[in-house]
Amino acid sequence: MDMLKTVLTVLFIIVCIVLLVLVLLQEGKDAGLGSMYGSAPTGTYWSQNKGRSKKARIIQITTLFTVLFFVLTAILCSRLF
Repeated sequence: MDMLKTVLTVLFIIVCIVLLVLVLLQEGKDAGLGSMYGSAPTGTYWSQNKGRSKKARIIQITTLFTVLFFVLTAILCSRLF
């Protein structure tokens, strides 16, 4: 049991570091409040090709690592060990 807990803990630390890097790689929302009043363009390249861009891929990978983070947290915090 101790070996499994050690492996899961090391995996958890790696997932935490990767998740931190992925979050820092993402760009902020630069439209801000201006998009509420129509000053932001609506037909931009980003809005038309959201699913095929590098930004979308980073968001998908971040979502995957977030789910993995919560699953590992639940396993490590449970009383199975």
